[in-house]
Amino acid sequence: MSETSEIRKGLNGVVADVTAISKVNPETNSLLYRGYPVPELAASQSFEAVAHLLWTGELPTEEELEATVRHERSHRALAPEVRTAMDALPPDCHPMDSVRTAVSVLGALDPAAEDSSPEAELEKARRLFAQLPAVVAYEQRRRRAGGPTEPIPPREDLDYARNVLWMTFGEEAADEVVEAFRVSMVLYAEHSFNASTFTARVITSTLADLHSAVTGAIGALKGALHGGANEAVMHTFEEIGIRPEETEAEAKDRAKAWMEDALAQKKKVMGFGHRVYKHGDSRVPTMKNAMDAMIAYADRGEILGLYHGLEQAMDEAKGIKPNLDYPAGPTYHLMGFDTEMFTPLFIAARVTGWTAHIREQRADNALIRPLSQYDGHDERTVPTD
Repeated sequence: MSETSEIRKGLNGVVADVTAISKVNPETNSLLYRGYPVPELAASQSFEAVAHLLWTGELPTEEELEATVRHERSHRALAPEVRTAMDALPPDCHPMDSVRTAVSVLGALDPAAEDSSPEAELEKARRLFAQLPAVVAYEQRRRRAGGPTEPIPPREDLDYARNVLWMTFGEEAADEVVEAFRVSMVLYAEHSFNASTFTARVITSTLADLHSAVTGAIGALKGALHGGANEAVMHTFEEIGIRPEETEAEAKDRAKAWMEDALAQKKKVMGFGHRVYKHGDSRVPTMKNAMDAMIAYADRGEILGLYHGLEQAMDEAKGIKPNLDYPAGPTYHLMGFDTEMFTPLFIAARVTGWTAHIREQRADNALIRPLSQYDGHDERTVPTD
């Protein structure tokens, strides 16, 4: 490397590889999964169908979708070994720690863990897709119980979204809740070479197994600048104060005042801005519609007031638009999920994109090993007595 090589901090603007899985086009403010606009997929496709699309490149036929659904429903149960490992962790540890541990255990248990053939990788991806909801659901129940508790068994008569909510809360969710949850899963499923996906590809490039790559991706997603942002959004709402007795207008005024003060103090407010989108996250309108439906269902106008107050103040002061995490956080809150569970829900969705990228990396692999420019001491001699 020459002394004049350009340093791109954070690999900003660096094109590391090619992919056929998704495309973010900041000029047109669009996101495509395998060529399909994501809002169209969110409006018309089940999450199972979107998972099939990401893995195979095409939307499933009726027969293929039926097979995907049957497979997912047959692998939903929480393995006893996974439950034991989760129960050994402190109930107040971050849920991301529990899910990361659970995926490691699932990898150790998987009979095809070291088989990296395309067929085995796809089968492992499909199993992990089916298994993660039980992990996430049990973690919320374990946290609320303050320790080990009884998991709610999955139901094979419920689709993916309904079953996740059933295993978490022990009751069948209303159609409005199921629809908002399905939409969120589709929107979170994939987003090109983001930090966690690139982490998964780096690990895969070493010829490590699929579960190791997913475990590493979970570690990357835990950070507040990536997946943890949806939690941070809700913590902001909680800091401002969620007051169900308030009108939408009252909540909006308080939120605007809070944001103006936060910006004056140069605080970083999560849920706004995006490394790729410069004119607003293309997924936000679809997620905002789902949030609006949840707010109407729950009759919680003060949440909408907080949302609009923060959004308006940020736009007026900085011209920065919300990202997907901003409407997703309040939506999950209204569903009844604990704030710390928002990022594990992100995992349950993004595992489809991660595993699609793992398979793509494996198919045309090159070890990912960038260079660095040294900026330390010149060569020197170790002192002697």
